[in-house]
Amino acid sequence: MTDLEFFYQLKKSVLEQYQNSYPYFNGSWKSFSAQDILNLIDDIQFITKQSISEKWIYTHLKPETNQKLPRKDMLDILSVYVGKSGWDEFVFNGNIKENNNNFKLGFSNKIGILVLVFGVLIAGFFIWKFLSKEEQKLEFQNSFTKDSIAKEEVKAYFVEDTVEKQIDINSSTFNIDKATKVVLKSPFYKPKVITILPNEPIAKVELNPNDYAMMLKAFMKSDIKDWQTRKEQLNKILSDNLEVMVMLQNNLGAEYFNKQEFSQKVILPTASLKKLKIVELKQENDNKISFLRLTTE
Repeated sequence: MTDLEFFYQLKKSVLEQYQNSYPYFNGSWKSFSAQDILNLIDDIQFITKQSISEKWIYTHLKPETNQKLPRKDMLDILSVYVGKSGWDEFVFNGNIKENNNNFKLGFSNKIGILVLVFGVLIAGFFIWKFLSKEEQKLEFQNSFTKDSIAKEEVKAYFVEDTVEKQIDINSSTFNIDKATKVVLKSPFYKPKVITILPNEPIAKVELNPNDYAMMLKAFMKSDIKDWQTRKEQLNKILSDNLEVMVMLQNNLGAEYFNKQEFSQKVILPTASLKKLKIVELKQENDNKISFLRLTTE
């Protein structure tokens, strides 16, 4: 602040001190009357033991604006009137108050900025949590052997209002944003329903093997030479009404086999048999296999 600005502050303090002595006065320097001026002169003389002229008050205190700073000896008298030792103390205290206000303002601004930033971060976090979908990863293992199960052997479906929607589990992860029911199906494992929750990592899902399907898979991939044993075991796990569809490559259609024809292919293993892959399998109530859909690998 400039000295002239401090003088305006001093004029304000003088008016406040005068109101302390004359509480019935509730005006400003503009409304300060001739009687108020006489009262002020008396009050200043009583408190400071020094005199100030009526003309000086009209010249320096009554105007709303001042062009220049009055003499320091007169400023000292007014400063003593408002409770200071002199003009120098009045200015010094005014500077301290201004610096404190600036510090408080600066500190308040910093606190405000920190609160704003923190609020934005919190809001951003909740918006992100609301909009983002939690990534989940499905992995499978045989419940008996604890061996990992290839994802190609399992299909997964979201269940929404009894409607199943297949999801891609061959990619590394998939996204969910709420508790989700998932149905797992495989030609070689029994169906299983699991519930996946956001923010909760999924442990490896254990699937119970379908014994008859596993046996048939082993027959098709192995080099067992005991064809009689194979024939007896196949007769046990295959339904008399078995239907087998082998999907041909390049969209050339499909080949159809009944139980006898398919058993003959399995009993005498060939290189072409090992290339066949079970993609769909159905069973009767006694677990005998009644339908097979195969593709070539």
